[in-house]
This record gives sequence, C-alpha cells and structure tokens, in this order.
Amino acid sequence: MTVKLYLLEGKRLVAELDKLAALRITVFRDWPYLYDGDLNYERDYLRVYTEHDSSVVMAACDGDTMVGAATGASMLDHADDFADAFDVPPVPFKDMFYCAESVLLPAYRGHGLGHAFFDAREAHARTLGAQYSAFCSVLRADDHPSRPSDPRDLGPFWRKRGYEAIAGAVAEFSWKDVDQPAETLKKLQFWGRRL
Repeated sequence: MTVKLYLLEGKRLVAELDKLAALRITVFRDWPYLYDGDLNYERDYLRVYTEHDSSVVMAACDGDTMVGAATGASMLDHADDFADAFDVPPVPFKDMFYCAESVLLPAYRGHGLGHAFFDAREAHARTLGAQYSAFCSVLRADDHPSRPSDPRDLGPFWRKRGYEAIAGAVAEFSWKDVDQPAETLKKLQFWGRRL
C-alpha cells in the first residue's frame, strides 16, 4: 500500500476540511450509520477541531486522495454533547479523551490503519495528561431493514485495543438516514479504556 499518515494542523487542517467532510459523508453513508450527510453541516461540525488546542486530526492519504481519517479532542470540548450519557463517568471529563471519528474507505481496511489511528490519538491523549480514552458506536436494532446479512462487528477489534462498553453510557443524537425524509433519534454506546 502507498498510504501515508499525516497530522493535520493549522492552515493545512483548514485546507483539508472539505476532503475530510466528503470522506465522512461517504463512509458514514454505509451501515450502521446510514447517514445522509450534508457538506455545509460537515464543515460546521469539523470546524471544532480548528478551535481547540486539545484536538488531533490524522489523515491517511493515497497520493492526493484522503482515504481515511481519525479525530479526537479532550472530552471537556465535547462535554455539552455527552454529559447526559454518563450517570457516573469512569473518570472526570477533564481526564478523559474523546476519540471521535475513525473513517476509512473499505478498500483500505484490514491493513493496520485502524490501529495506527488509535495509536496516534491515544499518544496525543497522553500528552494532554488524559487517563482515559473513550469513543461511541451506533446502536441499531438486529431487525433493522437496512442491516446487511453479515455486518462487520468491530467489537473484537476494539476489545483487542483494550476498550470495553461502558455500562449505561449511551448518548442520543439525531441525523437523517439515507432512506428517511427527516432526522430521527439514534442511540450511541460509549466504549472506554484506561490509558
């Protein structure tokens, strides 16, 4: 593979936001997200990573094409979104790092890039003094009509990285599914590990 990993910072991050937005829309269109993305919303959402010193954005590029990316930031920078998901967080939010997106085009999966994304974000989290790393995954019903016959289960990969589902830590967010006329509420399960 000819894929190279880059840390996106400052002006380079701003210049690459549209590529990252387009990649998110493409990858999240598939199961289990089924996200009917909007470029303007994506630009607005991703701008948060240009505004916080705790942020990290890694890009995987094959030549000039962004084929994957991973983002993260201190949980304090996301606390307004996630506070309701935790009855009792495993550690205070000030000591928690949020591994947000990890998106990779299907042709590039299975070559170690997922591990590289986690390695980079966890290393960055440690430089911030974080004691805990967390992310969330979409929960979908087993009988959902768009569920593939053999969906990819990322649980074994996450457990190999030391993550476990955090009991009772479920967030709720709304977005428009590809086959729906309007946004609907979705549940997301938090996973975490000590660093």
